Amino acid sequence: MFLKYLENTCSRQEMEEFFAYIKKAKTDEELRSLIKKVYEEIKLSHPSLTYVDEDGKLVFSESAGETNITSLKKTGKNRYVRAFALAASIIIVAGIIWVGSTPAKHNKITAVETLTKKFTERKEQKYLLLPDSTQVWLNAASSLQFPDEFKSDKREVYLTGEAFFDVKHADKIPFLIHTRNITTTVLGTAFNIKAYNDQKEIMVSVTRGKVKVSRDNKLIAVLTKGRAVKIGNDTLQITEKEVAVENISAWQHGNLVYDDTPLEDIVKDLQNVFNTEIRIEDTVVSRSNVTTSFSRDIGAEKAVNILGRLVNKKVVSEKGTLIIK
Repeated sequence: MFLKYLENTCSRQEMEEFFAYIKKAKTDEELRSLIKKVYEEIKLSHPSLTYVDEDGKLVFSESAGETNITSLKKTGKNRYVRAFALAASIIIVAGIIWVGSTPAKHNKITAVETLTKKFTERKEQKYLLLPDSTQVWLNAASSLQFPDEFKSDKREVYLTGEAFFDVKHADKIPFLIHTRNITTTVLGTAFNIKAYNDQKEIMVSVTRGKVKVSRDNKLIAVLTKGRAVKIGNDTLQITEKEVAVENISAWQHGNLVYDDTPLEDIVKDLQNVFNTEIRIEDTVVSRSNVTTSFSRDIGAEKAVNILGRLVNKKVVSEKGTLIIK
């Protein structure tokens, strides 16, 4: 019935029945799951469209540019319009679910929180100025979501990938960066967060001021200038250490610096930086920790060859893919 509603093929009776189900609290989680599945499919084929995330927040993705618009038109007018119709339907249903699932005493009309999403492709970096004048440098294959206007008691953003933040100081208005289940909290400071979903570690490093890092709302580290913490993406491992301040934002200046980093994470980095496919054949070698650095100007092939020598493996190129074997 949900799919029929999205396809606009419901009869009047079916539509009335559908909205009756929505109002029942017991169907709330199931509907949220259906909505999440559909908007994820829309995002894959139409990343520039507005959508509602699983928390009920309205997200405005930045324009994908003229190239995307042209390619959408080539797929046919009906499919293009249908994508927008689906997005609009999801927004409507999500709003109904939010109202229906709110306790009666709090069931008031409230402004929907909207988020803007900025993202970078492989090989791309981007500078952002947030509503409070905080400066952000977004690394390759990353995204940042933030509101058009921050709340009076806190400033919250959502990061996937890597970014360097120079946070505008504001007394008693903390700045929070959410990366999966990790939250980094500051009032005004400069620091780097690396949190790619497909890499083994999340790393927070500080160049100025003080930063608090929490996992699942539990404090795990308080960092000051020249300190960093590594957090296992899928493990409980936490490692705090000293780092050279000049290396923290080296990527902004075209330098790739790795200190005791899993080879597989370095390779994933290089794929983003150079937009090149790279593969490690030996799974044991892929878990080896490597310390190295090089300029991105040397290109993918030379960078991978350096890695190959460090782990005593040869590098070959097959059909455009660099293979460490």
